[in-house]
Order: sequence, then C-alpha cells, then structure tokens
Amino acid sequence: GHANTTLAYRSGGSGGESVRSAFRSTARQFPAAGERASRNDLLRGGGVWMEASASGRAWQTWRRARASGFPLSRAAILLFSAFLVRAPPSVEYLVRFPRTFRLTQESVKIVGSSSFPVKVYVMLHQKSPHVLCVTQRLRNSELIDPSFQWHGPKGKIVSENSTAQVTSTGSLIFQNFEEAMSGVYTCFLEYKPTVEEIVKNLQLKYLVYAYREPHYYYQFTARYHAAPCNSIYNISFEKKLLQILSKLVLDLSCEISLLKSECHRVKMQRAGLQNELFFTFSVSSLDTEKGPKPCTDQNCESSKRLSKAKNLIERFFNQQVEVLGRRSDPLPEIYYIEGTLQMVWINRCFPGYGMNTLKHPKCPECCVICSPGSYNPRDGIHCLQCNSSLVYGAKACV
Repeated sequence: GHANTTLAYRSGGSGGESVRSAFRSTARQFPAAGERASRNDLLRGGGVWMEASASGRAWQTWRRARASGFPLSRAAILLFSAFLVRAPPSVEYLVRFPRTFRLTQESVKIVGSSSFPVKVYVMLHQKSPHVLCVTQRLRNSELIDPSFQWHGPKGKIVSENSTAQVTSTGSLIFQNFEEAMSGVYTCFLEYKPTVEEIVKNLQLKYLVYAYREPHYYYQFTARYHAAPCNSIYNISFEKKLLQILSKLVLDLSCEISLLKSECHRVKMQRAGLQNELFFTFSVSSLDTEKGPKPCTDQNCESSKRLSKAKNLIERFFNQQVEVLGRRSDPLPEIYYIEGTLQMVWINRCFPGYGMNTLKHPKCPECCVICSPGSYNPRDGIHCLQCNSSLVYGAKACV
C-alpha cells in the first residue's frame, strides 16, 4: 500500500575518509618593499601579522658584549654572522604566523590615544590582549611615580578580580570576556615627566567590543520525481529523507533543518507533465556544548565538521544516481532527479551581533556585538538601527 520509493544510503566507509576543505584560506600578501603594516592591524587566529625590527639590534648586542669583555665562542660568532646576513640593519620585516598559532597575553599590547577612543576587540569567552594606560609616545618615555586608575561601564575597576586584572604597570587584562563587559573603559593616568616637574594628568578612552566568529551554514536544494502532489506518500518520503540525512551528519555534531518543501507540476519537453518535489534544507554546526556528542578533538572544529557534512551529503545524492542506474526494473514513483542538487554557503552572525566594515574596519569579518542604538533579532549579518536600544548586544528593539 506504499508508494514505490528509492533511498540509497551506505552507513560505512565514510568516517575515515580524507575530506578536502570546501574553502581555502585566502593568503594575505606581504607589503611592498618600503611599506609598513599598521600597528593597529587586528591580530586574530585567522592569520597573525606581527611587526619586528632588525634595526641594528644584532650590532648593538655585539658591541655591548665586546665592551664588557665577554668572550665569544666560535659557534656564537658564526651564529651572529649568519644573523647579520639574514637580517641586515635598518630593515623592517613582517612575519605571518600559521592559522593554528595562538597568541599569548604578552603577544599583543594596545596603546591609547589622547585624541580619540581606541577600539579594542576581544573574542567572546577568551582572554584579552593587554590594554595599556599610555599613549605610544609615553610608552617609550620615563614616567616618574605613575598612578593608574581604570573605570569601566559599571564603575571603578579594582586592581584584580575574577574577570579583570590591572597590572602593576597599569595594563588592563580581561580573563574571560563576556557580552556584558563590552563598553567604554577609561584610564586615568597621573605622572611626572621628571622629578622637578609638576604632576600631569591624562585620560584615555577605549571602546571594548566582544566579537564572535561568523556562524555559517550550507543550504541545499534538490528535486525528486514525486507521487501526485496531494499524495500522503510524499509527506512520508520527506520525513524518511530527513531522518537519513540527520543520521548521516549526527557524529559530526551537525544538524539538518528543512527550510522548504513544495510539490509542483512540471511540463517536460518530451515527457509531458510530471510531479516534482522541491526540497530546501540546511546543514549547520551544533553548539558543541549543547550537542549530543560534544567535540573535544581538534578535527571537530566547526568549519571542518561542516565541510565533512557537506561532502557526505553530496556523496549520498550521488549514490541515489548510482542505485537508479543499476536498476533493471522501471523507475520508482519517487526518486532523485540527477543533477538537481545545488549548494550555497550562507554567512550569518548570532543574534545581538553583526558585521560592519565601516564601523569596524580593523575587524571586517568579525561578528561584533551590536552597539547601543542598534540590534540584531535573528541570525542576520548586520545590526539594525534602533534608537531606543541602550545596551550592547540587543536582540530586540525595545
């Protein structure tokens, strides 16, 4: 009493296969000769640029060692000579660290400006860089009896607590940055340029934003030859198809969601009218903390898991074509139409976050928390304007 359908699925042989990544990382180019990268370039895990200078440092080390009478071994002389060849004086160079490189808290330090607030971006639930209570000029100067005091969105910051730490040199460090910690931070600095001069005061402002990596998913469309559009068999077939696809990506902590299912009558050039099911579904990465099998392995990174899920889905539909090609019987009433599987990559931010290359040019591909005056109610890509929104990360215009 059931419609004749075909769904091919092989459960084995896919888990250990090598999967080619769906997207290749775009390599950033080195600056042209004589150019320098901006010191304020955002340093993130997707490829980190660090600036270093070889301006005579090796030569200075040599001179100090010789002046102090310190004997240099032959091996040290050879090593030093090789360094001089590789890094000639007065040459500034850039080094790109691999994507897997993780910055330590000493790796990045952000200085303030007396002219404008400096924007700081901290990944959600991560440790922040050092936010210094000095300008670039003062950083290279002596400060006599400096005094530092930090104030955040909720008032004065004590020297150390569970979420923020102020070092003895006045640097502010966040240990586990949360959404609610976003906002304006002000440092009040008092110091003497020399012992004889009077005390000077300086006020530095920082706009600190939480940000997240974009949340993206794959959207698939596929067409099936179907039973009459009012047939109950189409509905049962749809449920079975979704069950198989969901099982296929379950171990990758991914989920399948049906976005649209429609039945239409299609006139073919030489086959007359026929019924077709148009399926649109998505595959997205589950929050590993909420998923049925939390991932701890490095291979369970969201992008890698989604890429593997995409390949498994494509293989599944290719198998439908293979099974139908081996049939000697007439085609079933419901079957996949070869060549109709289409896939698009959709980039989205989480509610309360959005991308804005104009407002956040140093973090153009980040999903930055929505500032007061804006909101994002769903997984869109931009924060929408809302004058009544007075908090960071608003998900509704109230």
